[in-house]
This record gives sequence, C-alpha cells and structure tokens, in this order.
Amino acid sequence: MVSPTVQQIAQQNDQFRQGDPNIPGIRVITAGLDHLLKQLDIQPQQLAQKISDFDDFTEQNDPHGEHDFGTFGFHGHRLFWKLDLYNPDYSMGSDDPSDLGKTCRVLTIMLAEEY
Repeated sequence: MVSPTVQQIAQQNDQFRQGDPNIPGIRVITAGLDHLLKQLDIQPQQLAQKISDFDDFTEQNDPHGEHDFGTFGFHGHRLFWKLDLYNPDYSMGSDDPSDLGKTCRVLTIMLAEEY
C-alpha cells in the first residue's frame, strides 16, 4: 500500500507533467533527443503531449508509486522521461519532496540509449 505522502508526490508529479504552472520545476531534453527532433522536424509540443498523457504506471516501472519515470515509443525510437525532485536552488535533493515550497522538479526527456 502506498503512503499518503507518496500519493501526494505522485499527484504533484502528474500535475507537473501535465503542465500545471503551480508545480515548480523545469523541463529539459537531452542533446541526442534534441538532434532527433530537429532531424525529424518535430515540434517539442508533440513530445510534451505524449508525456502529459502517459498513464501506463505499473509495479515494474513505478515500484515506489511516485509516477517519476516513464518509457514510450516515439517515431520509431524508445524514449524515457524521468522526474527528479530537488531543493529550490537545484543544489541537492529536496528534504521534503511533498512540500511544494521545498521542492522543484526537473523533468528530463531522453532517448533510451542516453540513459
């Protein structure tokens, strides 16, 4: 059973992925993925929508129940997205990831082979 704190973190992670401006953080893509998007002439918004819509969380890909990792196919490539929860100045992990005043998220989107 998932604790209420973990449920809160998962909900905040989902909200962030879905573009909620009340959840602080940044989104980044790796150099390899940036190159691929340019090669294929794909706008990053298409990728953002896939991540926003992701809901295929299982015991195997989400063992802690935090909704902080996902993988999916995109134009013939395997992509990963990963959420890391930092303190507000991004210098180390948050000491209370459920507290929005103490946590900023970093959503990294990458080609699977870049992991």
